[in-house]
Amino acid sequence: MFRNQKGFTLIEMLVVLMIISVLIILIVPNITKRTGNVNEKGCEALVSVVQSQVEAYRLDENKLPSKLDDLEGEYITKDQKKCKKGNLEYDASTGKVSPPK
Repeated sequence: MFRNQKGFTLIEMLVVLMIISVLIILIVPNITKRTGNVNEKGCEALVSVVQSQVEAYRLDENKLPSKLDDLEGEYITKDQKKCKKGNLEYDASTGKVSPPK
């Protein structure tokens, strides 16, 4: 009576679930390893943006800012002074912005 019905057997479903599980086990660790790399690249990009804003400030005011707080408002937002590792570092004598150590 049920012999002519088409569909997946329980064993076929278990095999498919096993294959999907193995793929997930292989993919998820690679994704988590990449998160640190993404955060590092984001911090480098933020340093570049803030450095360009330091240069814009220097061109507008004819002097370097004494601290990153001087840029806040017109040039950068409060959130742009920090990345995942911490606050960006700024050397007022050279005008160089660097990532936190």
